[in-house]
Amino acid sequence: MEFFRIRKDIPFMKHALVLNAISLITFLAAVFFLFYRGLNLSVEFTGGTVIEVSYQQAADLGQIRDAVGKLGYHDVQVQNFGTSRDVMMRLPPLAGQTSGQQTESVMTTLKAANSEVELRRTEFVGPQVGKELAQDGLTALALVIVGIMIYLAFRFEWKYAVSAIIANLHDVIIILGFFAFFQWEFSLPVLAAVLAVLGYSVNESVVVFDRIRETFRKQRKMSPIQVIDHSITSTISRTIITHGSTQIMVLSMLLFGGPTLFYFALALTIGILFGIYSSIFVAAAIAMWLGIKREDLIRDKKEGNPDDPNHGATV
Repeated sequence: MEFFRIRKDIPFMKHALVLNAISLITFLAAVFFLFYRGLNLSVEFTGGTVIEVSYQQAADLGQIRDAVGKLGYHDVQVQNFGTSRDVMMRLPPLAGQTSGQQTESVMTTLKAANSEVELRRTEFVGPQVGKELAQDGLTALALVIVGIMIYLAFRFEWKYAVSAIIANLHDVIIILGFFAFFQWEFSLPVLAAVLAVLGYSVNESVVVFDRIRETFRKQRKMSPIQVIDHSITSTISRTIITHGSTQIMVLSMLLFGGPTLFYFALALTIGILFGIYSSIFVAAAIAMWLGIKREDLIRDKKEGNPDDPNHGATV
């Protein structure tokens, strides 16, 4: 399906060197901030107190968040669960206070604003549990990366596989770099978004590389650079349809999903934008510099006959 078709190929690879230099600088900056500042991990990873309360009517999450914020908590997770009257809060550890004292101070503040609020459940999440979640999350991320590497190694010739893997890692590190630089809260939903971006990015790379492979087979007189430019240009309509429709849904979560979905949608937005960019300028450019050519994809059908005068030649 295509909304439009560009007749003249766009010379993407003409600007590959400059754009990849910018990508390298951005990537190194992301790595620097990951080590220098680190991620602002949420309660799921660091441990803390989970409080569930219930109201007689629909709860005002913004008012609750402001009230809890006055107690010294910042970026507190406040969200509905089950119904609009039930609210769950995740509080990070506060120096000098136990979990029980945290619960008591929060309930005192909430009752001052609305005497009908009831405490349903309170639970302390220990740092050991958070550490296990962090380790499990990193393990899941590593397994996804390894799985993608294996898939690409079987799907494409090694030059394509290496290019796609570098592009995917480029996207993930830059997303994490944004969260480290701005100290946005890194929670389990954000980790899920990063894993989703990995799959999303590799899908875009596979589409571009499939078109490159197809063009190599059909256009025998084109140079590798011309093949890459033609292949990317021919997938632009599909890219706009796919990523545009996805981003519309993600944007609705970003604007109207509230604080609960904000960082999840933000991570997806960064991943979608950089996924498009990396598939075109990082993956394709690296494949070009690795020297992809038609002979990598199509072997001589007669190469099994050493007596044939054309033995070893390419079609």
